[in-house]
Amino acid sequence: MIKGLHHVQITIPTGEEEAGRAFYCEGLGIEEMEKPASLQGRGGFWLKVGNRQVHVGTEEGFDRFQTKAHIAYEVSDLDYWKQRLNKLGIEIVEAVPIPGYERFECRDPFGNRMEFIKESEK
Repeated sequence: MIKGLHHVQITIPTGEEEAGRAFYCEGLGIEEMEKPASLQGRGGFWLKVGNRQVHVGTEEGFDRFQTKAHIAYEVSDLDYWKQRLNKLGIEIVEAVPIPGYERFECRDPFGNRMEFIKESEK
């Protein structure tokens, strides 16, 4: 039986960890968490998002702009995030509507697709 979701992993180019931290930790305000000692030498870093984790790994030879794979961040104020991301130089793309939600999409500075989603007001 699957009990829930523990973490997701995205990747950034090898050697871009500091730029990744700058975007995710400083720009988006996501808390970095310590990786286990056994994994610290592998590059990347981990983030704490609510009660879940995002593992930011490193890899080369992958065109992140060619995939629909993404993380959807649930937020309480979409306008706030549109403004914050615009200030970070991130282009906002309106998403295809789905019932019961408001949302938009964008790409992080490394090409990873991100969705910001909010339950519609009833």
